[in-house]
Amino acid sequence: MTLEQVAAGTVEAVVGYDGQLLLVRRADGWGLPSGAPGPAETAEATAARVVYELTGYLVDGSQTLEPQDTVSAVVCQLLTESPSDGASLPPEDIRWTPFTETTNAALSTVVRTYLDGHTPV
Repeated sequence: MTLEQVAAGTVEAVVGYDGQLLLVRRADGWGLPSGAPGPAETAEATAARVVYELTGYLVDGSQTLEPQDTVSAVVCQLLTESPSDGASLPPEDIRWTPFTETTNAALSTVVRTYLDGHTPV
């Protein structure tokens, strides 16, 4: 994927911790933290920035999953267990959901496939 393709689309952050997925409330229900990249910003950097801006959690974007259309999903490692006070979303709009209970969340096929392969047994 080229930088131009990333810059034109949306980046979703897949933040998993202890068998749970970080979700944020959106107009259409619960989904992944997501946003548009800044100029010359990589998908990994965008994912880390968006998670911090929305939730206050520090993460490190480590792996970009197979892109779909204009959406890229980046797997992020959680760096802090508690969010900072600077989140733009209120606490009630942020939640950790077990991988097995994400059926009602707006997740792409590539993210669901990733979660299926990483669900604790």
